[in-house]
Amino acid sequence: MELTPYVEKLRAELAVAAETGGEEARALAERLAVPLESAIRLTLLEALSAAADEITRELAPGSVEVRLRGLNPAFVVNTRQSPPDEHVAAPAAPAWDDAGEKGATSRINLRLPDELKARIDEAAARERLSANSWLVRAAAAALDAGVAPRPAARPGGTDLGQRYTGWAR
Repeated sequence: MELTPYVEKLRAELAVAAETGGEEARALAERLAVPLESAIRLTLLEALSAAADEITRELAPGSVEVRLRGLNPAFVVNTRQSPPDEHVAAPAAPAWDDAGEKGATSRINLRLPDELKARIDEAAARERLSANSWLVRAAAAALDAGVAPRPAARPGGTDLGQRYTGWAR
């Protein structure tokens, strides 16, 4: 996608607006046009990326990416489904999207071991998702499938789920 026509259109609009201010305003608009071009391009890229994220949420399990080639963005659309994970049965259709029900979201801080974070990043990249989107889908799939988290092992080697209390002789 070529951004230059859009940037040129905005430069022309700036020139038209400056005409009403006289010669000084026109000279100022000409001096500002070049530095503003990079800000305009960045703003357009941000808008395109936000649109691609929104489309990706609707296209799940497919995705849309915006890649920069030179100064111009290119869209990459992936509509194929990734193979299901052997250990987690994914629901046929997600009950809700990455934004949560009715668009409500909550922020949490999650501390992960570096090795697990790397594995999550790899899995998200394979599915062409952000790590956040991948974690939301994984959590939803686990909850929808009724998968309960395993209790953590105690330092002494006994699992919390196998601890008994009582009297013995």
